[in-house]
Amino acid sequence: MISDLTRRAFMKRAAMATGAGLVMPRALHAGIPSKLQWTAADVGSSGYIEATAIANALIEQHGSRIRVVPSGTSIGRMMQLKQGRVSLGYLANEAYFASEALYDFSTREWGPQDLRALMGREALFGIVTTASSGIKSIADLKGRRVALIQAHPSTNFKVEGVLAFAGLGWDDVEAIEVPGYSAGLQAVLDGSVEAAGAVVGASVLREIEASPNGIGWLPVPADDTEGWSRINANAPLFAPATMTSGPGASAENPVALVGYRYPILSVYAETGMEDVYEMTKAIVEGYDLYKDAAPVMSAYDVNHAAHPPYDTPCHDGARKYFEEIGVWTEQDETWNTNRLARLAKVQEAWAAATEAADDQGLADKDWPAFWDQFRSENL
Repeated sequence: MISDLTRRAFMKRAAMATGAGLVMPRALHAGIPSKLQWTAADVGSSGYIEATAIANALIEQHGSRIRVVPSGTSIGRMMQLKQGRVSLGYLANEAYFASEALYDFSTREWGPQDLRALMGREALFGIVTTASSGIKSIADLKGRRVALIQAHPSTNFKVEGVLAFAGLGWDDVEAIEVPGYSAGLQAVLDGSVEAAGAVVGASVLREIEASPNGIGWLPVPADDTEGWSRINANAPLFAPATMTSGPGASAENPVALVGYRYPILSVYAETGMEDVYEMTKAIVEGYDLYKDAAPVMSAYDVNHAAHPPYDTPCHDGARKYFEEIGVWTEQDETWNTNRLARLAKVQEAWAAATEAADDQGLADKDWPAFWDQFRSENL
């Protein structure tokens, strides 16, 4: 989470990468287009601020005109990318959902999208409770009250992934519907639920920490290979991570949580290799110009942001650059190969389901249930 003070200070500089886009008096790099449009979440969000910081660096370094187009919905961001109105998307978990044809992307108008990632900075997620709750492990959540966020599949999907670590699912807890993400954390604070999913950095977490009940995180230890196998069976975008600072954690008392990538710098697979290579190179080489724009920007260090897991496979152009600079590992390649195979399997299943539905004369209104059943049986 970026503080309000940092956000206000940064937004004063954001006009450089919005609206008409200003041209800086520098020579244009041959590999970077002279005019670009990207998309990110709403103005003021972490994703928008991060996209704007990187855009400013490329404007200064290469002279390109870059406009960051905000969109408050996952469908809005994906539609801009799909229709070619933008060349790069700073996406959240809609990248994964779109590639897997889940939630909003399970309609016949969408289906599995052939997306690729350039890179993504690490973000941390966990299930938070109070220190006084008596809940010490994920297994302890069985039968307990857990926040289920209305119309927010991204958070609910992450909670489901963490529950799987202990072999649990939503049916094993008492799911309490709350109207929004922040409301879920507020419900932990006021005691109407006992646990909720949380992105590290949410301001409410400090309130929970300072409350009489204190804060508690449910650990997801990296050395529990069976637990992590259960998580990654349905969520290959998650990896072990450690929180060493923040509410309820310190270098002396770290907390084992779940790592994922947000935002994921995304394009379609059809985007040219050299175009993606040059863009990835420009973003990496501009790091010194944006690393201090906000505290979270240091997470774009290529030694961290270049490594999967991502929500989608890595684009060949980005992988080519990472191989050249020596940061792409055998482990990265194995993950990417497996993720490509998974994506191909989803695409094949979608084609088979579509053919079967057409043969049956299935009505569009019946497609979501049909695809859900087909998916569960074949994927």
